[in-house]
Amino acid sequence: MRRAEPKPYDLTDGNDRTDGNDQPTRTKEQPMTGDGTRAVRAGLPEPRANEPALPGPAFAAHYHLPGEVSGPYTYGREANPTWAALESAIAALETPDGPGPAAEAVTFPSGMAAISAVLFSQLRPGDTAVLPSDGYQLLPALRDRLEAFGVAVRTAPTAGDAQLAALDGARLLWLESPSNPGLDVCDIRRLADAAHRHGALVAVDNTLPTPLGQRPLELGADFSVASGTKALTGHGDLLLGYVAARDPRLTAAVRDWRKVAGAIPGPMEAWLAHRSLATLQLRVDRQAATALALAEALRDRPEVTGLRHPGLPTDPAHALALRQMRGGRFGCVVSFVLPGRAHAERFLTALRLVDEATSFGGVRSTAERRGRWGGDAVPEGFIRFSVGVEDTEDLVADVLAALDEAVQDKAALDEAARPQGRLESPPSRT
Repeated sequence: MRRAEPKPYDLTDGNDRTDGNDQPTRTKEQPMTGDGTRAVRAGLPEPRANEPALPGPAFAAHYHLPGEVSGPYTYGREANPTWAALESAIAALETPDGPGPAAEAVTFPSGMAAISAVLFSQLRPGDTAVLPSDGYQLLPALRDRLEAFGVAVRTAPTAGDAQLAALDGARLLWLESPSNPGLDVCDIRRLADAAHRHGALVAVDNTLPTPLGQRPLELGADFSVASGTKALTGHGDLLLGYVAARDPRLTAAVRDWRKVAGAIPGPMEAWLAHRSLATLQLRVDRQAATALALAEALRDRPEVTGLRHPGLPTDPAHALALRQMRGGRFGCVVSFVLPGRAHAERFLTALRLVDEATSFGGVRSTAERRGRWGGDAVPEGFIRFSVGVEDTEDLVADVLAALDEAVQDKAALDEAARPQGRLESPPSRT
């Protein structure tokens, strides 16, 4: 039996009242069914005559506070009813099925703000953190700041659960599975169990799978963290991040960090994100299916090496991903290597249905030569390809045509660069 949907404005003692934005508190428990239904219904208030299903954003720096300070909304840096609705929706998606406490979520203006909130709310000078050595490219910058703060940092690769060897004395273990951009996978449950035996908390960057493809809290993690900028919102038009946890003490610490640091999301961004959740399951399923089709089409290309996608049966991470990731949703990203920087640039230029951009998870497919940024240990010809929701056949055909064009252009360039033979004099007439 699935868990009932958490109450989006659970800010009273449970009676049928309104919240600080004059929206009704949900008191009638609504059973959740499949992921699509959950995504569509999560975080909505109780239906009210002549009101929209999803109330508009609340733009407020302050709230009317007669007399003594009380109630859920006091000042705009501390709480907002639009955040509350989105946080309730995200918590519903992150909450594991079965017994146990429901998740709580805290939203932020970007994924990096969410990551920073977990690290800096939980770590103190003298603590040790274990980070992936092959994770998101800003993790090294965070490492520098943690070490300047007096936190010792150890790193190890994602593949092979290599971070196990670095857990002794650690306070916090940070996982990224699948890793970005290499798409390696680690055994979250195994690592979480080991970390807890060492007295460490566990946070998982769940940006690439989304809560529909993987639920870290169900696998034993203490925090599920994500950049909502990517697939969660999916339209490439806003920045957002969130932290979810089942322990109220952990979410309270993260929420307090948000208040002190002022890392708050805008109401409009929160509302747009909540609106976008309604199509999350449709988008994620389409992207996962097309990503797998694209990966399969790339397997036979002689110029393609280092092909990675967890859904490929031949991928080194496939067996673990099959056990750990949900519903055949192995993510929208395919990575591969072309023979050098120039070849990769020709391929990207030849694409017609794909934007050259650095994000992933959007409705429009994107691709980039990842090495152009620096910071990732990848070859010059490494391509991170994010599949959108275009027709599968059209997208695969466009990629294959671009690969063909890149190869033909190389042949033409090679021919032009080849030294020409000496012209012979025409025979003389006699």
